[in-house]
Amino acid sequence: MINKRCLIAMLVGMLAGFASHAQTSSGSMIDPDTYRGLVADRRAHRVGDTLMVIVTETATATASANTNAAGGVQLGANTQTRYGSHQYGLGLSGQDGGQGNTTRAGSLQAQIAVRVISVGSDGMLRIQGEQTMVINGEKQQFILTGLVRPEDIASNNTIFSNRISEADIKFTGQGDISSAQRHSILYRIVRWLGLI
Repeated sequence: MINKRCLIAMLVGMLAGFASHAQTSSGSMIDPDTYRGLVADRRAHRVGDTLMVIVTETATATASANTNAAGGVQLGANTQTRYGSHQYGLGLSGQDGGQGNTTRAGSLQAQIAVRVISVGSDGMLRIQGEQTMVINGEKQQFILTGLVRPEDIASNNTIFSNRISEADIKFTGQGDISSAQRHSILYRIVRWLGLI
């Protein structure tokens, strides 16, 4: 019969062997290079990390121009005969005025998950993300790329689009609705010829 001391010594030996094997084995369940503790900072900071971008872009542009031009010409002549004097005059005047205004406004609000594709020597994160949706046969594609400073990322791993430098934001659509908004080739030719 095995006594308690021998049994405890055997169990301690086995546990020590398992522990040393787990430390040296490449098949460990925890990779020390990628491990993050439960209370670690969850903000994106290396290649492959994801980040949520909150896109709130508003653009407004207004331009106006006024032109006024006026000119005049006056000609006069006097004649004198023995019957009296006569005055002749001729005058031309003209005025031209023009006014033009143009206003353009756009707004885009969305959320897109992007991935860190590289980290610069200065610590800047290059991000890239793409999202495609099909709604009622209309394909809408959203693409975003840019550079992010790690200190601009909020603690919940989000960033506003106005904090992204070199931001390239594209939102395009393909389908019946976008096709209907394009002019026909005949209309574009007639417009180019200046007929309309």
